[in-house]
Amino acid sequence: MRLCRFNVDRLGLVTPEGRVQDITYTLNVLPTQCWPPPVGDPVVTNLDRVMTALDDRAGTATVDATSVALHSLVTSPTKVMAAPANYRRHVEEDTLDPGVDQGVHRARLSGVTHPVEELGLFLKASSSLAGPADGIRVRGGSVRTDYEVELAVVIGRTVRDVAAADAMDHIAGYCIGLDMSVRGKQDRSFRKSGDTFTVLGPWLTTADEIDDPGALTLWLSLNGEERQRSSTSAMTVGIPRLVELASQMYTLHPGDVLLTGTPEGVGPVAPGDVIVAGADGLGSMTVEVSAA
Repeated sequence: MRLCRFNVDRLGLVTPEGRVQDITYTLNVLPTQCWPPPVGDPVVTNLDRVMTALDDRAGTATVDATSVALHSLVTSPTKVMAAPANYRRHVEEDTLDPGVDQGVHRARLSGVTHPVEELGLFLKASSSLAGPADGIRVRGGSVRTDYEVELAVVIGRTVRDVAAADAMDHIAGYCIGLDMSVRGKQDRSFRKSGDTFTVLGPWLTTADEIDDPGALTLWLSLNGEERQRSSTSAMTVGIPRLVELASQMYTLHPGDVLLTGTPEGVGPVAPGDVIVAGADGLGSMTVEVSAA
């Protein structure tokens, strides 16, 4: 099942033909807001209840997905986690670029075969979350901001200390993710947490739709020129282990996002650029870059 948030406050069911059915009425099953609010994203937490509330209205009027503004279905993650340097060729090729390396990355990654195991995960501000229609806002001048396409994993259940063998049972679904990155010597969490620097889209594809998330082709083009293409099978640390590692440090809640790393081919963007990113089974999204 593919679920999207469109036109700001509408919930949609995306058909195999790429049309959107408005199922906003199902949100009536969400619990009444209280204080303190429950932990976790409200739609992801109550995904089973929302799906159970579907009725004949879901199959009536539809619109083409390209005619609506698509936003991130996840709105309230408790955290956005990310795996550093999780594709070997990204480490070997992209850090040769001085603009990427900044005098620190190659030295830290030299001789490290599984960087995530040594460096752990890093956090991005949840306020960096955006959807395709929101676009990406970058600072001008000499500040370099790079695109990084990634598979985004959305947690579906509250869990702590889950074993890798059981980790996949706690995933709600997957999105295409853009992990936008200012280059510099500052901490990753600072450079990657700007507003609009975590783009999720075009919708949430539920886990049952994806046979093997460890064997998906990811790709990204910039202004019509393909820049990144790889398979998630090239990750040095796979999804089950990433979830296991994350849950050893944090309690994971529904809607928490785990970015799994980017393949080779990263590069800078500027206002006026257009990114198109896609993945097998997850669709594609068009994201415009503008000045902050």
